[in-house]
Amino acid sequence: MQTLHYRFPADMRPARAAHTGTVASGDLEVLLAPPTANTGYAEVRVRTSADGFDTVWHEALERFFARVPLAGDWEVNDSGATPGVVALRLRQAAEAATVQEQP
Repeated sequence: MQTLHYRFPADMRPARAAHTGTVASGDLEVLLAPPTANTGYAEVRVRTSADGFDTVWHEALERFFARVPLAGDWEVNDSGATPGVVALRLRQAAEAATVQEQP
């Protein structure tokens, strides 16, 4: 088990907290909490069962935050997900946190 920490510039603020995915074989869970202050950063903590993939995680997250600069406290709990699943879950969490609810 490995825990990684990253910080990316982010100027968008989520409207609400979000949760997507599950911690299960080949999947991952993403939790997003809006920042408590206007820090201008996305703080990301990744807990992964696969050690030694620091560079892969950094590159995947860097690509995501370059397109979706959504600030907040991001928690990623990984159970061997592929980069494609990682991208999908991050997009789902971002969408859930920013989409306006219907009246």
